[in-house]
Formats: sequence, C-alpha cells, structure tokens
Amino acid sequence: MSILKNRTVVGVICILVSLLICFGVTPLFNRAVSEKTEIVRVVKEIKAGDEITKDMVQTVEVGGYGLPDNVVRQTDTVVGKYAAADLSVGDYILNTKLTDTPAAENAYLYNLDGTKQAMSVTIKSFADGLSGKLQSGDIVSVIAPDYNGKGATVIPSELKYVEVISVTTSSGADANMGEDTSNKKDKELPSTVTLLVTPEQSKVLAGLEKDGTIHLVLVYRGASDKAAKFIEAQDKTLAALYPLKGTDNTQGTEEGSTANQTVEAESGAK
Repeated sequence: MSILKNRTVVGVICILVSLLICFGVTPLFNRAVSEKTEIVRVVKEIKAGDEITKDMVQTVEVGGYGLPDNVVRQTDTVVGKYAAADLSVGDYILNTKLTDTPAAENAYLYNLDGTKQAMSVTIKSFADGLSGKLQSGDIVSVIAPDYNGKGATVIPSELKYVEVISVTTSSGADANMGEDTSNKKDKELPSTVTLLVTPEQSKVLAGLEKDGTIHLVLVYRGASDKAAKFIEAQDKTLAALYPLKGTDNTQGTEEGSTANQTVEAESGAK
C-alpha cells in the first residue's frame, strides 16, 4: 500500500482513469444515447375501449436509450386492437395498454350476427326504466300507453319479450347495472336502454319512441337458458305476425300462442 502514498503514482493513476472514461466509457454512452429506433406514437386522442385505426397512430424515430422493452415499434402491431387505457397525443404505446378484445361495456356490440339489431330507447322518467335496476340479460316487456293513438295501454305482440343488452347514462357510459350504489352520491342515472331486436321490432320501437312514452317491465332475470325460452317464444310470435311470402302462417300463429303460454306457465311455476 506504500505505493499509493506516492503522489506521483496516484496522479498517474487518476490521469489514466480519466482517459479511460473520456475515450472509452463516454463514447460508448454517447453512442447508446444517440442510437435511433422507430416506435409507434399516438397522434389522436384514444379512449379506453376504442378500436385503434391507422389515422390514430404514426411511426416516429426517437432515441433508443431508456425506452421500455415493451414499447410497440410497428403500426401493424397496433392497428385493429383496442386501447386498454386512455392514450393522449404524443404518448408512446406499450403492449400492456393494448387488448385484442373490446372493453366489456362494448363487447355486446361485437356479438351481433346480422339477424338482430341493437336499438336504444329513451328512458323519459326514472320509473320508466325500472328505477335504474335493469341489467344486461334481463327479459322485459315494453308497455305502450295510448298505443297507436287509440287510448289503450297495451304490450305490443312484437315486444312481449325483449332482451336488454345495455343500460346507458346520459354521458354515454354504461350504468353500473345491478350494483348496490346507495352510497354513491355521484351515480349517474340511466338515460337509455339498449335492446336486442329484429328489424320488425325496431320499427315498432321507433314508432313508440316518437309518439309516446315507453315503460319497461321486468319479466325474467336469471339463467341464460331459461331467458332464451322467452326469446324463442317471441321469435315464434314474430314469425306468425310477419310470415314469409307464400307460406301459411296459421300453424305459426298457433305455435306462437302456445309458446307464450308455455313460457308463462313455467315462469309462474318458479
């Protein structure tokens, strides 16, 4: 250790270390910092659940130093996927913020197969929509006061059993359906109910939406297989009401009536 007491030797060592840092470590560090790489950056606001399209993102060249390993580098990896979180303009996209499926509140819209449609109707008063207690999967009947301007309050045959697929607030967010929200002071009240309907049913609903007040009454909530029986009965009624050209609808009418009676009997026996 006596050699370290020699100031000359210590000075030489310090100089050598300095040279190593200046001409060895520093250039390597600067090279790493200056290296460029391409990443995907957001150019339009993206909300959680939105499907990402080409016009929402772009590929840019940035310094590669300090970038997380899971940053997305190719637009093909992003386009067509869904945002799992809100993304602002200028944000880098991480693969943890992407999902292959839409957000839960929008998933039902991606299950439509063309035979039925999703249609929203306005809840004009709190009571009209079962006081905010409706849930996805509920089977409801639509009551029409002053139906067709004749003063009678009826349940149109087309709308005796209809499935609820969503309840939405005035801000466009899906309501917290079925939850106990008694302690939530800022809870938004439902504004619309989205129903799964056929084209024929949608026309009747559109007329009711325009001309009168729609009341929804809960018919069934429970197992999906039992709920399907109500929809099956409604489909038979619709087939009888709107037969295909050139077919005899007598049998269909009888089947529709029998199906309704069977479902009601099973429901009453529960």
